[in-house]
Amino acid sequence: MRNWKVKTVTSSRPQSPVLFARLLSFFLLAVFLFVALSSHVLAPASAASAAKKLKPRDPYALIFGTVWGPDNRPVYGVPVKIRRLPDKKPKWELTSDHAGEFAQRVPAGKADYIVWADLKGVKTTDGQQLHVAQEVDVHVEYDERVDIGLHLTR
Repeated sequence: MRNWKVKTVTSSRPQSPVLFARLLSFFLLAVFLFVALSSHVLAPASAASAAKKLKPRDPYALIFGTVWGPDNRPVYGVPVKIRRLPDKKPKWELTSDHAGEFAQRVPAGKADYIVWADLKGVKTTDGQQLHVAQEVDVHVEYDERVDIGLHLTR
């Protein structure tokens, strides 16, 4: 009987393509399982945390309006002020957008508001001073939307 000696041989040949294909398929399967399981495991946890973050909002009414210029076109950048009827100072100050519109949430329930445009320093392109035709009275009953228009004159 002959004794065989073990020899270590190093070759520059790449690994077998079959072995590489098996390792690649195993890796892809592991990634697929991770993604599939993580979406089922993490989704309920994230949904539960999102439900905790969402608080029921208090009911509100919405005062929505448009500022109209003397030429009956919407006016951009006009400061609008809103106050409750018994108050003397405005509680909300906002500006009309590019469509001349503004919107303000107010508490739901019976209340009266006065809405006007603050035109100090606002002039037309030809230098004429603008004025508000009249302040607008708004009456709110419930959680509703009230649409108004502010008309400016020269």
